[in-house]
Amino acid sequence: MLSEDILYLPVRELGERIRSRKLSPVELTESYLKRSESIGSRLNAYATITRDLALQEAKQAEREIRAGKYRGPLHGIPYAAKDLLAVKGYPTTWGARPYAKQKFDYDATVIKKLRAAGAVLIGKAAMIELAGGMGYRFASASISGAARNPWDQTCWTCGSSSGSGAIASAALAAFAIGTETWGSIICPSAFCGASGLRPTYGRVSRHGGMALSFSMDKIGTLGRSADDCGLVLSTIAGHDSQDPTSLSEAAFTYSAASGLRPLRVGWLTNAWKKIPPDIESATKAAVDVLRKNGASIKDAKLPEGPWEAAAGTVISVEGAAAFDSLIESGRVAELNDPLGKVAAYVNQQIPASDYLRAVRIRGVLQKKIDELFDRFDVIATASLPVTASPLTANLETDLDFPDPLGGIGNFCGLPAVSVPCGFDSKKLPVGIQFVGRALDEQKVIAAARLFQQHTDWHRKRPPVA
Repeated sequence: MLSEDILYLPVRELGERIRSRKLSPVELTESYLKRSESIGSRLNAYATITRDLALQEAKQAEREIRAGKYRGPLHGIPYAAKDLLAVKGYPTTWGARPYAKQKFDYDATVIKKLRAAGAVLIGKAAMIELAGGMGYRFASASISGAARNPWDQTCWTCGSSSGSGAIASAALAAFAIGTETWGSIICPSAFCGASGLRPTYGRVSRHGGMALSFSMDKIGTLGRSADDCGLVLSTIAGHDSQDPTSLSEAAFTYSAASGLRPLRVGWLTNAWKKIPPDIESATKAAVDVLRKNGASIKDAKLPEGPWEAAAGTVISVEGAAAFDSLIESGRVAELNDPLGKVAAYVNQQIPASDYLRAVRIRGVLQKKIDELFDRFDVIATASLPVTASPLTANLETDLDFPDPLGGIGNFCGLPAVSVPCGFDSKKLPVGIQFVGRALDEQKVIAAARLFQQHTDWHRKRPPVA
């Protein structure tokens, strides 16, 4: 089995070693599989490990590379995909007991694109049931059980991409695919000390993925670095005629060499009502790093308004519609979480007038937030005002705080990157996030890369060996 020093390498370096035949895709895949089967099982990180498929794809990649048919930087790179993406012939449970035996006879577009790039699928990442679409109160709201944080296994990984966070953090694969409707890439990235990218709404096809909120769901990636996220996005992005929300301008060409001089960063002064001293200290130190390395930092404020309430209304209504048959059949009672068993019935009662009002509010907000980006390339703040919560926490009370940037960013479909920037007094990761204008992924990645070029927080390893 390969050493941790190899398994924790970023995608770009793994890819270069594979391209130059210094590293075998088969050996790399076998090492990640063994790690996933041992450490991954302790963390409840996977719904399914696709061992046979992984070895088949790894052997094919090795044959092609030996024959001089190198496909690019993801060729031979093992990854995991959140278990709401269809993989032909394998269970796609959506993290929920009513769908435990569900299989599809096709692959999601994201899976197809990664396979075309030569990437190796080693497993389906565990997730919160129905991506939290029915609401949930506890980390145990999953058919796979509560995902454990690699930094402290008594703590949670956060968000519906719970397994993806554990996999990226503990080097169970080179990267993991996650999704976000509100926080489910940014949150596990922050809790687990990973780098996570939420792309612009419509940038990545959702064909073959579970629908939660038709107008807010997004597919992104979690990995070692912002550079990793850029490489993966350039592969999975692009228009798809099978997804009616896929943007015509969705293609994304990533260049690690591109940057902004000087980068204009708006530091948000009203993103969080209360920040603990150790999180504030870590994020202020991050700002100092950016400033010392050429970034222009100025205070900025999010526009005031009922944005979170409106975004919540949209998710609730669209989620109830997406799972209408589950609710009407009564099988929603089979979900693990007590809140999930009942909240859907409440969401079905939201008046159409409230939903339409929320949609109109989104139009107002989009204009206001666009004006903010006339002055800044990115806006930034702490990824969360807390670090990883205990597995036993009641999320309705213990993680109950306003999240205006999460609401605004997802409501408007804006790209964002969260990267680690330090630790709190309990040695749990702290994250900083950068948010950009729609379709400005290059700028948010550039901001995160500028920080990571001058720090090593993203190279820290959790104590899981």
